[in-house]
Amino acid sequence: MAEGTATDREIVNMHPQSSLARQTPPVRAPETDDILGVRLSLIDYEGTLQWIDAVVAARERRYICVCNVHTVMASAEDADLREALRRSSLNVADGQPLVWALNLLGHELSDRVYGPELMARSCARAAESGQRLYLYGGRNQGALVQLALNLRQRYPGVQIVGGYSPPHRPLTSTERAAVIEEINRSHADVAWIGIGVPKQEKWMAQMRADLTTPVLIGVGAAFDFHAGLVAQAPARIQECGLEWAFRLAHEPRRLAGRYLRYNPRFVVAFARQLAGHRRGGAPS
Repeated sequence: MAEGTATDREIVNMHPQSSLARQTPPVRAPETDDILGVRLSLIDYEGTLQWIDAVVAARERRYICVCNVHTVMASAEDADLREALRRSSLNVADGQPLVWALNLLGHELSDRVYGPELMARSCARAAESGQRLYLYGGRNQGALVQLALNLRQRYPGVQIVGGYSPPHRPLTSTERAAVIEEINRSHADVAWIGIGVPKQEKWMAQMRADLTTPVLIGVGAAFDFHAGLVAQAPARIQECGLEWAFRLAHEPRRLAGRYLRYNPRFVVAFARQLAGHRRGGAPS
């Protein structure tokens, strides 16, 4: 394994299985709508999980970006992030404000597709179906091992077939090649990527063609939540769209700049888009 990868005993259940691509039509993506230049998928948890299952069965190569206000607003300033979102198969609405925005444009989404919850439901489903999961990310190797242990305890039977906690810098060409080799050798069906926005979106876009794993999903802080390193906001606070305030209170030094910069800009920018939409014009 590449340097920084957990030992077999700690994280890997390596029982490679070969799968032949089935002769099926390409898996269709759901309908989308535009929020400030980002096409967001009009889909719920069950639809997303069914889509993942279909892509795994067809052995296609796709990736999912889990988007919140930060992702949308940062993409306006970062051309590589914007391109990664454009190329992704699904951009799901992780943030409650994005669900509200889509509904104000005339849709009827009942819930968001929250990254940590999507990961939890997928693990529960994988424990039943036998889907093979790979974990890429985490604060450090110890945190990644704790994440794997927690997931195995909560979802008995889940197959976590590998993991790697990358350094907090760009990979060297040698490291990149080793990561590709290891993930492909794991025969994973789904790789969960937890290295934060915008790194994870760019990583998936750059690595997609080289990885045989059918589905890559960037879920950011979900790794910290499921590893027990960071507290999640209570459900009621999440439903009110105030998860950002809860997280800011717990990690002010890391998150203050992000929220104070992007949240007010989003409100103003989307108000303009909504006004244009109600006048019958194109989104701003």
